[in-house]
Amino acid sequence: METITHIKDDTANPAPLGLLGFGMTTVLLNFHNAGFFALDTMILGMGIFYGGMAQVFAGIMEWKKKNTFGTTAFTSYGLFWLTLVALLVLPRMGWGEAAGKGAMAAYLFMWGLFTGLMFIGTLKLNRALQVVFASLTILFWLLSLGDATGNMTITRIAGYEGIFCGFSAIYAAIAQVLNEVYGKTVLPLGLMKG
Repeated sequence: METITHIKDDTANPAPLGLLGFGMTTVLLNFHNAGFFALDTMILGMGIFYGGMAQVFAGIMEWKKKNTFGTTAFTSYGLFWLTLVALLVLPRMGWGEAAGKGAMAAYLFMWGLFTGLMFIGTLKLNRALQVVFASLTILFWLLSLGDATGNMTITRIAGYEGIFCGFSAIYAAIAQVLNEVYGKTVLPLGLMKG
């Protein structure tokens, strides 16, 4: 006789942590891209610990929940932040040549391509995530174009678009937290039917 055991998942939703790590770090980096302040240790620290490590942690927690999309997204973007900090810091430490504008354009283009493909997955999720992934795709490609052309106006436009992208992720995170805490829709996510 076969025994079937059902395990109830009563663990917390890791998505708000990942979205906040991504969103807050993205807003701060894009304040720099928009020209409000220099790239300094405040942004690098956020990139390592909140944008990087917190998202990797969220991705691992999504894996435990059997969420392939969340695992792939949060782990990848956490590692994006860690690689970005490495690209900026390693040359200053004498551990390699700084990436040229062409190399950075290729790096950012590939992240835009990955994000555009992940956007397709959001079409089955909710409107809030669709906004995050669509605006992030545009952000990566604008930054890539800015590096490829050396046009600072494009990079500044990308900065403003990135501020929007980051705040859209913050909204999606806080909506999930407040909706769960209050047991009702406080901030709508635009859930998909079906």
